[in-house]
Amino acid sequence: MDQSTARRGEKTQQKALEINLTERLYGTFAEIGAGQEVVRWFFQAGGAAGTIAKSISAYDMTVSDAIYGPSPRYVSRERLQTMLDYEFSLLRERLSPLRGPTTDFFVFADTVAARNFSGTNDCHGWLGIKFQRPFELEASQVVIHVRLLDTDNISQQEALGIVGVNLIHGALLHFDNPDLILSALLDSLTAERIEVDMVKFSGPAFEGIDHRLMALKLVQLELSNAALFSASGEVLQPSEVLRKKRILVERGSFRPVTHVNVDMIQCARQQFVDNAADDSEVVTLFEITMKNLLVSGEIDYADFLARADVLAATGATVLISDYFEYYRLAAYLRRYTKLAIGITMGIPSLKDLFEERFYEDLEGGILESFGRLFKNDLRLFVYPLMDKSSRQLITVPKLKVSLHLQSLYEHLVENGHIQSLDFYNREFLHIFSRDVLRKIQENDMSWESAVPTAVAALIKERGFFGCSAPAELPA
Repeated sequence: MDQSTARRGEKTQQKALEINLTERLYGTFAEIGAGQEVVRWFFQAGGAAGTIAKSISAYDMTVSDAIYGPSPRYVSRERLQTMLDYEFSLLRERLSPLRGPTTDFFVFADTVAARNFSGTNDCHGWLGIKFQRPFELEASQVVIHVRLLDTDNISQQEALGIVGVNLIHGALLHFDNPDLILSALLDSLTAERIEVDMVKFSGPAFEGIDHRLMALKLVQLELSNAALFSASGEVLQPSEVLRKKRILVERGSFRPVTHVNVDMIQCARQQFVDNAADDSEVVTLFEITMKNLLVSGEIDYADFLARADVLAATGATVLISDYFEYYRLAAYLRRYTKLAIGITMGIPSLKDLFEERFYEDLEGGILESFGRLFKNDLRLFVYPLMDKSSRQLITVPKLKVSLHLQSLYEHLVENGHIQSLDFYNREFLHIFSRDVLRKIQENDMSWESAVPTAVAALIKERGFFGCSAPAELPA
């Protein structure tokens, strides 16, 4: 065993021992798939008799169904929740009369698909812990979804065991600090070995939590390169939303959302649907990159939540990503679907796409990036630009890129990879987010006409983006 492996083991074992030596904690471990990798740490650490009420591995599907009921998918959030609820109820039913007043019960569960014998499966899993805080009857819980990135089964099992211990340790001993729970999930691991792409906190221990911030911190802490949340603020597991769907993405700062943002996604969606060979569901995403959020060198959480709120007013599903390069975004989306992918953007973004300086880290430069971006028939849907100085409308056919790239550009246009949006509202072409933001901060109320009504009302009500709405005159 090398020294780094030994150090990882020591830290993980110390966490397990700390749990074992905390007298009030007593619980069940239920693990399906990849063996009993989490509970093994607690048995090996010593003192497990004071912590473990039961350890179970319902590995056989028939046995699992007999205990937890039938399930269409065994590695799923629904299966995990059933396991947590069943085992927690059973634990309290059997042991509360004997040790309830002096015990904080917990259940850890996971259902995991590690690398199969032929190496052809998607290696991922759901892990969760349901627990009582001291002197409380109502339980709280933390659920995460992980992707196992190691290439061999043994390494995946090791990583699963470590992240499970980290989750248990954080939830049971640091439930008052969700940031610490998240930041410690990859202790003794690296982002190259495991990805945490979804987290869900619930129950009285986490009543004040903003789940959108948790989605952001998954990316900020490098637990994942991307995270999703809904208009209601719930963190979403990407495969549940994107799997086998057609996907359309609009990237922006959304500071604030304007009529142009909404018109762009609506026009692109219509053209995207018209171009499609099938009628499968289309998922639309508004994407904010970490680069956009880190403009001043660090993240302004209040500003981020303001953007999230105005996007929610439009009903948007939001993707936060660390994929500045579009080809990396495309590769991420391709994990989940083989169906059509569309990206909608304005003329300025399209022009930036042909800036070679952005591809200096690729051996094949801009050609390699475009090869990755446009494979599998990905299409760009481009919104026109009304040039302020010339008052000329710039569209896909009129755009000029660097002379030595013009032929490449024309090739992509001719083959339909880059398309002009055919229908758009010309009355919105004068709207630019930076101008709207400036007007908001200068208290120039003409900004209201540039954004959807619900967005304007929210900005004024909550004072977003420096808004100081004039006081209403007395009746």
